Amino acid sequence: MSNSDAAAVLTTPDLGEALRAVRTLLDIADLAMAEVDFEAVIRSPEVLARVLEVLPDLKWHAADEKSKRSSKNGDDPAHCLPIQVFDWCHPLDLAEPFIAALGPDPAALRFDLGSWPAVPEAGLERISQKFAYLTLSVNSRDLYQHELHGDHTVHVHVSNARHPANIARIHWLADQVGGRFTGQVEMARL
Repeated sequence: MSNSDAAAVLTTPDLGEALRAVRTLLDIADLAMAEVDFEAVIRSPEVLARVLEVLPDLKWHAADEKSKRSSKNGDDPAHCLPIQVFDWCHPLDLAEPFIAALGPDPAALRFDLGSWPAVPEAGLERISQKFAYLTLSVNSRDLYQHELHGDHTVHVHVSNARHPANIARIHWLADQVGGRFTGQVEMARL
């Protein structure tokens, strides 16, 4: 497993705009073997009920670090709120229902892609699956929901955001969604 650099290419208060950007980037990417991972904090029984309709076998653990309660132990998440969700390897079509179920709660959806294709006219080579990721931070401006906000942020991943070829890729992807790279980069644990 490697780490990547996640570059913010669009931040918007409009969730619909963020979702359109994600769809545009997914249309560009090679989606062979693509999947989506979910990370979130669920605080209310209402949100939990909606999320369980989308992901009945939800993987979670108690947000209280001292607690050992989790889905792995067969505990009831309704009795453990707030809970931290780390549920990975789902079909892409579950992403939007998951977001709708969350309401105002923060989350990160990481799309694991087959590759970023070559773009010869822009001088961009293909990026393999190892570094082909896209993350949508919902109700947050960062990958890990430390900067909670009403905004939603789209991040594209590269192996090293300081490398000129990767900076060119970031700018090209930002241009495709009407965004721009501001220089905000976070290390993403993959």
